[in-house]
Amino acid sequence: MLRYLLIGTGYALSAGLQPGPLQAFFLAKVTEYGWRRTLPAAFAPLISDGPIALIALLILSYLPDFFRDLLQIAGGFLLLTFAWSSFRSWKKDQLPEPESSGSPPKTLLQAALVNLLNPNPYLGWSLVMGPAVLSAYAEGFHYALFLLLSFYITMISISLILITLMGTTAFLEPQTQRTLILVSAILLTGLGVYFITSAGWQLAGKL
Repeated sequence: MLRYLLIGTGYALSAGLQPGPLQAFFLAKVTEYGWRRTLPAAFAPLISDGPIALIALLILSYLPDFFRDLLQIAGGFLLLTFAWSSFRSWKKDQLPEPESSGSPPKTLLQAALVNLLNPNPYLGWSLVMGPAVLSAYAEGFHYALFLLLSFYITMISISLILITLMGTTAFLEPQTQRTLILVSAILLTGLGVYFITSAGWQLAGKL
């Protein structure tokens, strides 16, 4: 149980702290409408991740176990790639700029659309969360449910905190942002190494 708690919370923390389209939406929305009216947007992943998760899990469930192990190893390397990118940004004292396009969305459904068009959830569910959920489900339905709850509770909590900070402070000081990026890089590195070694041992046992 602890293993899935660490996977769910760790991946959610690293994803929530990474600048991206959804974080750009939060900032734009706070600027225009205030942080209180923006808080519901933190729940957007609950809407947008549904179809992504269903498709990923449906496809992964029909794949052989060894292929899912390979995908999990690929997911580990993907996390290490994200970690290296974050570490380089931290080391160069250069904060990545979140991408934003057009006018800010004005509803929760539009916020969900922003996340739906973001490639990160697709990569995350295909290579990270999808294999992890199926692995947890093989041990018991409650393990998979616990993993999902730990991930989304953490993700939503981080989003609520970020939105509040955006509206009640001058967002975050550059040094604080750099610290968060470093924390994200460390979490991504730990998760990446874990996924590679865990799936590698499972794959070796099947050969």
